[in-house]
Amino acid sequence: MRLDLAQLRALRATVDAGTLDAAAEVLHVTPSAVSQRIKALESAAGRVLLVRSRPVRVTRAGRAVLRLARQVDLLAAETANEIGDEPAHAPVELAIAVNADSLGTWLLPALAELRESITFDLYREDQDQTALLLREGTVVAAVTAADQPVGGCPSTPLGVLRYRPAATPTFAQRWFPDGTTPAALGQAPMVNFDRDDDLQRRFLREHGDSSAATRPTHHVPTSDGFEQAVIAGFGWGMLTEAQLERLEPNQLTLLDPQATVDVPLYWQRWKLRPPSLDRLTHVVVTAGRAAQVPAG
Repeated sequence: MRLDLAQLRALRATVDAGTLDAAAEVLHVTPSAVSQRIKALESAAGRVLLVRSRPVRVTRAGRAVLRLARQVDLLAAETANEIGDEPAHAPVELAIAVNADSLGTWLLPALAELRESITFDLYREDQDQTALLLREGTVVAAVTAADQPVGGCPSTPLGVLRYRPAATPTFAQRWFPDGTTPAALGQAPMVNFDRDDDLQRRFLREHGDSSAATRPTHHVPTSDGFEQAVIAGFGWGMLTEAQLERLEPNQLTLLDPQATVDVPLYWQRWKLRPPSLDRLTHVVVTAGRAAQVPAG
């Protein structure tokens, strides 16, 4: 397969922008030129790389070529900075996938150390879903619950993100007067982050509630919003120890002081070794291990 930088950039721009027209604006060419470049790239690869939907979708073969396109752009940016004559170089952009609770607690303070040399494109996904973005080539690295390396990406343990079931004292007194019994859990309103959130369901399963009870469930898809919904008494929910520690006394109470749901976290990244990605890995692994409960 012969590589053409303009064709690779057309593929990346189209995926990032979602349509040929939007990619054309980014690249300052016509939509016809973008289409021709992608067709030429598909001809060279011998595979269909994009499904021309709105937005476009990347095929399995397209994911591999997209990952290559992003790697080429990253290496080009690193090389331009290395040979540049200007004392201040343009920041390198790195896309990262991260779960909401890491994003809302320890990650941003850690990334602040690199803000002068790297611009960050952060994708917020559930920790069980972030590895998919890495596999698709959308991001260069991910905080993920997947311990198996994605496409040969190195996987580094960060520790365990520990959650505890909490609610307001008033809510707990009303709905759990006898503790977290299966009957009470089957009726008490609950807060979920989104429809992929399995934390509360894990707690329910571990406490004997395997029913299909239709309990009232609120979906609040931000880390701060989820916390505020529990504080406001919408329902009970699983909060990280870091979230609980920063609250005022008596704002929330633990439904079961002994119960935890532990989510092991890993840092997965491309095997490619540009300096910016190495610096990012050092910062994330150091901060992540300091913020999590040690595994085991």
